[in-house]
Amino acid sequence: MGLLDFLFGNKNDMIKDFQNRGAIIIDVRTTKEFNQGAIAGSKNIPLQIINSKIESIKKHNKPVITCCASGIRSGSAASILKSNGIEVVNGGGWMSLNRKL
Repeated sequence: MGLLDFLFGNKNDMIKDFQNRGAIIIDVRTTKEFNQGAIAGSKNIPLQIINSKIESIKKHNKPVITCCASGIRSGSAASILKSNGIEVVNGGGWMSLNRKL
């Protein structure tokens, strides 16, 4: 166990836990990026509009895993969702996340 895992928990374990609880995967890339390849069953909500989708995300009453191309935009999205009371984990880049699922 590394220091970051000790301080923040193991992200892979969190992702598995979220997945076991029926998490929604939200891909925050642009629609064009999303259409070029994405995780099956994920929802595309570009980062630019995520604030306007908070209430509809809350209605699912499920944890959320965010992803994007590299993990930067999904980190921003995760912060926004968390600050609005949504249980969320940044899954990072969608290709890497897809291999973990």
